[in-house]
Amino acid sequence: MQKVSSAAPGSLFCVSQAPVGIFDSGVGGLSVLREIQAALPAEAIYYVADSANAPWGDKPREFVRERGLKIAEFLVGEGVKAIVIGSNTGTAGAAEALRGALSVPVVGIEPGIKPAVAATRTGVVVGTDVKVIIQPVPGLVEHIEAADLDGTELRRMVEAYVRPMLDAGADTIVLGSTHYVFLKPVLAELAGPNVALIETGAAVDRQLARVLDERDLRADGERSAERFWTSGDTTTSTRVISALLGRAVHVERLPNL
Repeated sequence: MQKVSSAAPGSLFCVSQAPVGIFDSGVGGLSVLREIQAALPAEAIYYVADSANAPWGDKPREFVRERGLKIAEFLVGEGVKAIVIGSNTGTAGAAEALRGALSVPVVGIEPGIKPAVAATRTGVVVGTDVKVIIQPVPGLVEHIEAADLDGTELRRMVEAYVRPMLDAGADTIVLGSTHYVFLKPVLAELAGPNVALIETGAAVDRQLARVLDERDLRADGERSAERFWTSGDTTTSTRVISALLGRAVHVERLPNL
């Protein structure tokens, strides 16, 4: 059985009991964390929110790559056995670099177009005889980063973004950021029951389970440690993460990377 040194000098622990590391530009990856904890409840989770630099969507690819590498290396230094990139932008910008640089397995977000094409009935997909509509949604991430999931201004913005897509005949909407999963109740209300909402992060727990099983790394027993770090304000992050997860959490300050 693989053994690694624990934090306590001279002690050993089974690698399978080490935590899984998750990171995102902010709180969007918490939607991935929820899926993993529901599917793999024995896994300890270490989560990093790079909130000081959120969102990553408007950052240069090189910035996302370097930031992803630094955060992943921090998590590996904390003893994680696998890395999950809880971000569409982070996966596109950093996954390849992480897989080349790290000794632990790396799981990213898969594109949502394939399941959307399978789900559509009208042939019009937001997000090929299938028509794909790309809809930028500036401003939504900032509301989610503040745990505003149902405010008047947010609902006005979502309505303005969704209505043209529905008028174009879309019956399937790909949630192109892990952040947008937190808007599913509002989106479902505005779009109606005949529109499918596809989460790009929903398959991550299954892929993580496969990766852990292939390496004999899946944890057993009861869920153990859960830790959170932020590069932003810890008081704000504690409030937001606690609100989005529906339970009180403690958020630590991420060291300068």
